[in-house]
Amino acid sequence: MHIEADSVEDYVAKLPEDRRPAFQQLLATIRQNIDPEFEEVIESAMPNWVIPHSIHPEGYHCDPKKPVPFLALGNQKNFIALYHMGLYADPAVLEWFQNAYKQTGCKLDMGKSCIRFKKMDQIPYELIAELMRRISVRDFLDVYASARQR
Repeated sequence: MHIEADSVEDYVAKLPEDRRPAFQQLLATIRQNIDPEFEEVIESAMPNWVIPHSIHPEGYHCDPKKPVPFLALGNQKNFIALYHMGLYADPAVLEWFQNAYKQTGCKLDMGKSCIRFKKMDQIPYELIAELMRRISVRDFLDVYASARQR
């Protein structure tokens, strides 16, 4: 579900009413717990957190004009999606997350880096907060650099 927005606040204002509270709570959870060196931007028509060029001047290897992507939060047709590149890039974090998610009693619906939340009343906000605290900009740059060298 593509939402044209100039800012994160504009994006949130354009969300369907039934998704807005859960999305806002996820957004607040991310903002309160993510490494502040990540920069919040609108990219690919949704809120993103990236490693800015001021920290990694080389930019994203696929397009050096863009910053390195780390996290995105988007409203899709049937779910809210959290795209977390740290889960995709770091097997240890992925294993921890999958095991911790089981402990929530909720069913994990996940692709390689996409966590899909279909039931707004079953989002494990505390676990998402812990996930945000688990990877700093420096940690992700290390994983990103090692993956690029393979």
